[in-house]
Amino acid sequence: MSDTRWTVDAVTAGARLDKFLAAPDRLTSRSRAAAALERGKVFVNDAPMTLRDAARALIEGDVVRHWEDRPGSSRPAVTTPGRAAGLDILFEDALIVVLNKPAGLLSVPLERKAGAASVYHRLEDYYRSHGKRKPFVVHRIDRDTSGLVVFARDARSQAELKAQFRRREPLREYWAVVQGEPTPSSGVWRDYLSWDDRTLLQKATTADDPQGVEAISAYRVLERLAGNSLVEVRLETGKRNQIRFQAGVRGHALVGERRYTFGARPAQVPFGRQALHAYRLAFAHPADGRELRFEAPVPGDFSELLGRLRTLTR
Repeated sequence: MSDTRWTVDAVTAGARLDKFLAAPDRLTSRSRAAAALERGKVFVNDAPMTLRDAARALIEGDVVRHWEDRPGSSRPAVTTPGRAAGLDILFEDALIVVLNKPAGLLSVPLERKAGAASVYHRLEDYYRSHGKRKPFVVHRIDRDTSGLVVFARDARSQAELKAQFRRREPLREYWAVVQGEPTPSSGVWRDYLSWDDRTLLQKATTADDPQGVEAISAYRVLERLAGNSLVEVRLETGKRNQIRFQAGVRGHALVGERRYTFGARPAQVPFGRQALHAYRLAFAHPADGRELRFEAPVPGDFSELLGRLRTLTR
């Protein structure tokens, strides 16, 4: 049937709109319900609904309509992943965009680097050329760190995603190649950091410092490589340069690191940037709360570094 209507009764009153739609005798799944909402195929009492209305509580007597063949609603809910504006876009819908940032590109513009290229600028130019609104910053990763970053498409989605990050809910896992072999092979790094605006570096401080912030990372060694280690790091907090500082201060500076070396000798295998890649990211969609998970394969330079170290390990 191309146009179906259901009337909310006393039993279903109070249900979320998306859950009501996902019932076995309606659209059968949350994903199909979300797609219908995003494509403009759902109405309540003849008012059009969007993903923003997914959590709307229905009341007895509401008439929910699913218009499958509504003109103009056949577009896909998610833009086909691919390259746009010179960026590797992994996922995009009406509210968010997730991409795999290359090393050497800022996530967002910086005043001290006026004119430097950034993901934000490229997305802004791309959206402007397609008559769309500018992106909204949610979080960032360092310029010379590669990997996953998410932007919002409107202010409400930005606020919801930022709130998730403040609550430390998103999963953020990185791969790093560090000098030496962290001991034990898995554990938790805890530090108090204070950002120095003069040197633009994190400094170690104490819990009683009013400017100090707690930094927590869980790590595990994935592979030992000729005096170096491939380490997976899961951020519990997300402070600026956190992994770079925490590894370096423990005598395990990242291969290619130039700032947080703490007197370590240069790595035996040269690398043109800090060997850090934002590998895995998971968070709740700002509209309907469904979990989104992404993985970004390591880029060519990182893969080549691992290959060289594995050759030395043999």
